This record gives sequence, C-alpha cells and structure tokens, in this order.
Amino acid sequence: MRPIEHPGEQAVQERAGEGGPGWGSPMFGASLSGGFAEFLQRQCMLFLSSEDEEGRMWTTTVAGRPGFAHAADHRTLLVDALPAGGDALGTALRDGADVGVLALEPQTRRRIRVNGTVTRRDGGLAIRTEQVLGNCPKYLQVREVTAYDETPPGAAVARKGLDAAQREWIESADTFFIGSRSPEHGADASHRGGEPGFVTVEDNVIRWPDYLGNSFYMTLGNIEVNPAAGLLFVDWETGATLQLAGDCRVDWDPAAAAALPGALRVVEFTVRSVVQVDGASPLRWRLLDRSRHNPPAACMVA
Repeated sequence: MRPIEHPGEQAVQERAGEGGPGWGSPMFGASLSGGFAEFLQRQCMLFLSSEDEEGRMWTTTVAGRPGFAHAADHRTLLVDALPAGGDALGTALRDGADVGVLALEPQTRRRIRVNGTVTRRDGGLAIRTEQVLGNCPKYLQVREVTAYDETPPGAAVARKGLDAAQREWIESADTFFIGSRSPEHGADASHRGGEPGFVTVEDNVIRWPDYLGNSFYMTLGNIEVNPAAGLLFVDWETGATLQLAGDCRVDWDPAAAAALPGALRVVEFTVRSVVQVDGASPLRWRLLDRSRHNPPAACMVA
C-alpha cells in the first residue's frame, strides 16, 4: 500500500500558498468507476509516462480504434497497443514498473488520469490502478481526428540534444505532455497547454509558464522529490513524436513569472536525451479552437 500523503505536493502547495493538508493525492481512489470506464472505452489515444532502467523519465502516446483501452474490472485497465518501434518506452515498460496514464479527448476537452503499475501482455499492456482522477478542461485545445493512417512509423532517431528543427517544433507547440515520478507514490502523466510560443527554448533548456490550475501540484510535487521528467511533443498533423528526457526545476523568482503573462511561476527543463519518431501515431488531427483560458504567449505581447 502506497503512502497517502505526498510530501512533495504538500511542500509545493505551502510555498505557493494554495491547497493544504489532504489536498491532492489523498483525495483520489483507485477505482475505475462507471464514468471513468465509459470514458476510457471510447478513447482512441492515451499518453503514458514511465521510467527506464537508467532512471530517465519518458512520455509516449499509443493509439487505436475506440475500445482499444477498456476496463477489465474496477482496478484493471487493458490497453491493446504498444509504443511504436524504437520509441523510448518501447522496452522500458517492464512488468511492475510505475506508469502514469493520461486519457485525453481533444474533441470535448475532457481528460482523466490513471496512475498505477504495468504488466506487459501480448500486443498490449495491463495497468493495475492506484489513482484515478478527472481534470478540468483548462488550456485544452479542441481538435478532431481527420484520418487513421496505418503506414508503419519511421525509424527512431536518438540524439543527446535538440537540433534547430526540433527547437522550432517546440516553440510553435500549443500543447505538450509531461511525465514525472515519486519513488514512493508512482508515476504520473499530465498535460500543458497555451498559445503557440508559450514554450521557449535556449540551446537545450526549455522553459514554460506554470498557469493557474487545480492546486493539486501533482506534477510539481513529484518534481520536488525527483527532478527527472519526460516531455512529449506531438505533431498533430503528421503523427510524429518528439520525446525528451531530462531534469526539471521550478523557478520561484516573482520577476521571472512577471515577465510571462498568466504565469504563477516558471518551470525549467534541461534536455538530456532526445528520441524522434516520424509517424509514431496513426492519428491525424485538425485544430478547431484554442482554449479561451490560454493567456497570451510572451512573444505575442512583446
């Protein structure tokens, strides 16, 4: 049985002046209750975060026809898909590993998180749940699927740092995904969104504003006790993925936050490893609308 209280979350909440005792992880149980199970059943895309044998965190995406993810019982999520060949988590999702799952439905701006442990099964995964929760629709962009392309993905290309095209990709993004892990509380996958330009890159250091949220601080709480994190950027039109493993830190300097519209603080990520897979996801998406909650990006108001 994992501990209920999360000292990292409590430390971040106290410093932020939000939340309080019992707020965050202690609020959520492990059951895939009716509403959660129904939501998962109709999804065509999941995001997964886990740690490899070197202690690096990675985040990936898997996809399939609706029904590829389904609850076998109130604490077992079955996923009939595996990451693309060459994906950084392709072999790291070993039996017993902590895994964070984000089920995101861009069409309706709905999402839930399922955190637990994973077991590999033929052609897929079984996840034993430890924590299940819904999230608000803030900073989610509306997209719809335009095609399901079954062309095999390209070969994975691994690098130590970012190239110019990858930096441009990151700085044009309106969405990315982040994985984190507390050794005592497990892994988590979450989402960050904003106007294009809300993420900035200098060499191999990525920075983004931390906006007003639910005050749980589950991601920042994990980072408080373990700085390893994994970012995922998706090219929604081509299915390409850009996976980054590195270290996160929070910049609490009020002056840093004041320079970015809507920022309560700034998060900094140092890239250590990069994996790009063209066509990793079969899904092709079209942008319909961006969230009305997105603050303007700094480059838009400079």
